[in-house]
Amino acid sequence: MIGQLRGQLAAKNPPEVLLDCHGVGYELLVPMSTFYNLPALNQEVTLLTHLVVREDAHTLYGFGSLAERATFRELIKVSGVGPRTALSVLSGMSVTELAQAVTAQEAGRLVKVPGIGKKTAERLLLELKGKLGAELDAPAAPASDAQHDIGQALLALGYNEREAAAALKALPAGVGVSEGIKLALKALAK
Repeated sequence: MIGQLRGQLAAKNPPEVLLDCHGVGYELLVPMSTFYNLPALNQEVTLLTHLVVREDAHTLYGFGSLAERATFRELIKVSGVGPRTALSVLSGMSVTELAQAVTAQEAGRLVKVPGIGKKTAERLLLELKGKLGAELDAPAAPASDAQHDIGQALLALGYNEREAAAALKALPAGVGVSEGIKLALKALAK
């Protein structure tokens, strides 16, 4: 099995990259989180890999971190989730966000990922419970009900998880819901 490749980045065409390893070009499919952290073309890069062998294809998947590869491997163990769907999940949310969603059993966060329906999200939550997020001491849920409500309001307004989390961090402690939403919107407008 190919576990890691190091070479020059020859081409980037999301979600595929071409890695030139001493004259041999390897095509790898990578999650967008890895893709965004890749260096410029013709720069050296090291990617951890996972090889999927099927009757009709041998597909190599690349990852920028051990956590991403380990999460990918856990995802493809879930019945009904193939490598493409696992790649989509890792492109739609970070490993930490996925672990938080599994720990908090929030199917709504998973359904936002393209290709994940309600049933698949529930199956992921059930089968990944205890396997992901074990390294998290506690779920990274907002500190209070007011912050939770503010975060939900921001998500309902169309902001993504990262934007909402950043806005919540900037809020003063003990702020009310209506005032918190106003402050968060002002912070996001900048």
